[in-house]
Amino acid sequence: MTDTGLELGPKALDSSIGEFVKEREDYYTAEFAKIQGATGFAWSWNLMAAVFGPLWGAYRGLWGFFWTFLVLELFALVQLGRGLWADLGAESLARVERLTANIEARRERAREALAAGDQAAADSSLKVAENLEKAVANAQAAADAAAADAFGILLIGIALFVLVKLLEGFYANYAYEKQYLRWRTDENTPSGLNTTSAALGGLLLLGIWPLTLYRFTVSKPNEFITTFPIDKEFFTPTANWMEGGFDWLAVEFGGVFKGVTTSIKWVLDGLEVILVDTPWPVVMLVIFVMAWRLAGPRVAIFSAAALAYLAFFGLWEVSMVTVALLGAAAFLCLIFGIPLGIWFGKSQRAYNAALPVLDFMQTMPAFVYLIPIIAFFGTGKPPGVLATIIFAMPPVIRLTALGMRQVPAGTKEAAVAFGCTKWQLLRDVEIPLAMPSIMTGINQTILMCLSMVVIASLIGAGGLGANILEALQYAAKGQGMLAGLAILFCAMVIDRIIQGSYRRSEKASGG
Repeated sequence: MTDTGLELGPKALDSSIGEFVKEREDYYTAEFAKIQGATGFAWSWNLMAAVFGPLWGAYRGLWGFFWTFLVLELFALVQLGRGLWADLGAESLARVERLTANIEARRERAREALAAGDQAAADSSLKVAENLEKAVANAQAAADAAAADAFGILLIGIALFVLVKLLEGFYANYAYEKQYLRWRTDENTPSGLNTTSAALGGLLLLGIWPLTLYRFTVSKPNEFITTFPIDKEFFTPTANWMEGGFDWLAVEFGGVFKGVTTSIKWVLDGLEVILVDTPWPVVMLVIFVMAWRLAGPRVAIFSAAALAYLAFFGLWEVSMVTVALLGAAAFLCLIFGIPLGIWFGKSQRAYNAALPVLDFMQTMPAFVYLIPIIAFFGTGKPPGVLATIIFAMPPVIRLTALGMRQVPAGTKEAAVAFGCTKWQLLRDVEIPLAMPSIMTGINQTILMCLSMVVIASLIGAGGLGANILEALQYAAKGQGMLAGLAILFCAMVIDRIIQGSYRRSEKASGG
């Protein structure tokens, strides 16, 4: 089906519904009309869906319905099983047995100590036994309370199961009507009755429900269910092999890694000369004037207030070190990220090849980056910048590529028709139109660079991150908050200047 059909009249609509549902055409025609004609909630009830639940969804090709209510029904059944069969106080009773055995052992020691004439040791063992008896009483009370809760859990399970069945009955026709509308424009949407899907749904139920119910209702389930049946025999050899690989790479390509570190150190040293070694009044004045000229008086006033905060709380030098780290990382991210984003935006094949790498860079926990960074580049500020680059570069690449792909094809065709070369098309048409997305990527990259400041301090990057790390180690709450606010203000000043400069240039060009 490819027509929308609604303008063809009730007969065409009825015919398409029959073609879609295959069985119970009159019922679904009436229910779909009720749903489509209602301005609010339509009381549409599907008895078969309420009775068979997830299996009905699988039979009708509604896999979203199947998985949603498979989980909800299972949750309700677990509560029913716990209320009916589970020994809720088993753990506490097992603790009672262990404590009782310990008490007997302590009393035996006391008797032996008395027989040996050691009154002090006997008194000590008896005192421990008395304390353990109190623990036994508490554990027994907990076991009794858990057993008494069984009836309440059973009632909750019954209530949940009834509620889920009501939801299934009332929601089924809504979900099926949405699938019908999708089917009218997409022939690949499942329709009719599918016994293969129903059989697959039944197998999934048999594979998921019994094992889960067994796990949560049996006091001591089989170890095979609770523990994956394998030991760590593969872990140590694999870890040793990977460690050997790291060592081999560090030795064989040590010159390359040293060259990368030296290059980053040059950029970092240059920024530190400008920001740290230059007298602070000069740096503050230059930033204020730059903010005024590029972003306007409001951003300039905010920048001056933020810089005053850094100075008055004695955080000027460490803040400038942090800005140098951020500047080096952000500069390298943009230098490499924007051209890569442009390339990926113009070549879908290149983007598809890079997508797994970008996903890896964004999803791998930040602390894990530090392992290969330390192995290949050592510790200090340049390795901290490298770790920040890995973490912060993907947003500017992705958003630049997105902006390039969103440039209208008609605009590019018109520019080529007027004689634009590829370079002119890129410089004068594609990049300007993609600039809002690129600026968003720059913003996200800067903020993610700042978020890595504390983590990079773990490998000796220094700056405000070291202050926060020290505050965490010694629970110095005030020190940590002041340093955290300093990082926030640094990020806001940089972002406001860059974004304000872009907005001013847009206004000046009439964009």
